[in-house]
Amino acid sequence: MGYRKFRAAEVFDGYKIREDHVLITNGAGQIVNLLPSADAGEDQIFVEGMLIPGLINAHCHLELSHMKGLIPEGTGLVDFVCRIVAERHHPTEKILEAIHAAEDEMIRNGIVAVGDICNNSLTITQKQKGRILYYNFYETSGWVPAIAAERIISATKLAGEFVKIRQAGSIVPHAPYSVSNQLWDLLQPLFFGQVVTIHNQECAAENELFMEGRGDFLRMYETMKIDHSHYQPSGTSSVRFYFPKMKQAANIILVHNSFISDDDLKFIASTKENFSQQNVFFCLCPNANYYIERVMPPVELLRQHKVDIVLGTDSLASNHSLDIMSEIRMIRRHFPDIPKEELLRWATINGAKALMLDQMLGSFEKGKRPGVIAMKGDFEEVEVVKWWA
Repeated sequence: MGYRKFRAAEVFDGYKIREDHVLITNGAGQIVNLLPSADAGEDQIFVEGMLIPGLINAHCHLELSHMKGLIPEGTGLVDFVCRIVAERHHPTEKILEAIHAAEDEMIRNGIVAVGDICNNSLTITQKQKGRILYYNFYETSGWVPAIAAERIISATKLAGEFVKIRQAGSIVPHAPYSVSNQLWDLLQPLFFGQVVTIHNQECAAENELFMEGRGDFLRMYETMKIDHSHYQPSGTSSVRFYFPKMKQAANIILVHNSFISDDDLKFIASTKENFSQQNVFFCLCPNANYYIERVMPPVELLRQHKVDIVLGTDSLASNHSLDIMSEIRMIRRHFPDIPKEELLRWATINGAKALMLDQMLGSFEKGKRPGVIAMKGDFEEVEVVKWWA
């Protein structure tokens, strides 16, 4: 079947770094074995750099790729959201071209799978080519209680369009500040056994809204002419308000987490103990956090709580590239003591587990087809050795 033997001075297998090993794949890119070079026989192909499995981008908005550079940095989340809503509509041809170019960029950067937020069907044309594996999140929002039912109908129709091209996915909430109690009630039965993601505590105003019923999100509702007269603050942080509503989900991916607290993490841990067979992942998108809010997520706090961390790029509206290595470099600039193996786990096996793709991707285990890339230097760049497909 055309076996190939890739040898490198270092191989990261998805869990740990091994020195002077040979990765053996068949012609379909399936992992056959991982052996010390002395045991791998002849015909070894030496590869410069560290061999690692294909990277997982656990949070992206591919449909916003045409907005690259349109929104200035440092606006804060409320103004960023307002501009996304007001300026996202462009000619379809331009949007499709940008989507194609963005996927090309992700492939060059060694990304083999993406957790992609979908508000429309514009990415279908690209996704049905099968160049990257996608888990699609059909994002649902609606702060006005009266529109809850119609938003669920729209999300269900959108999910149906992706099912036609055999794409995996689930219907998910957008963010705590954009989902009414009525919409939460309709969403919860849809979470059963699914991967559910939500934008969590991306700015300080989110907690201010839920704890005190005031802050910058009130300005957003007024600017967007959204009635918020029905809202009563919970008196808690946002995540403590909504997290119990996600108890039916198999996997939960909390994205951004820039303003999550020690008490929030203790609450999540204690609440999760009552949810059987549930996994919670914390997705970091540091370049986007810095682009929008000029902040970094509390990485050391998350590590102290020993949570499962994954990485995402967010969108080209809030980032200069779709490059997981760039996210790692950003983290290392601010948190230089994190071990290399740990960072690589976030980018590979953790992301695959979060998206329920770890039977195929994320590690060099026999029978998987994770893709093989070579990392050059200290998270500087990657070169594709064997694509996942």
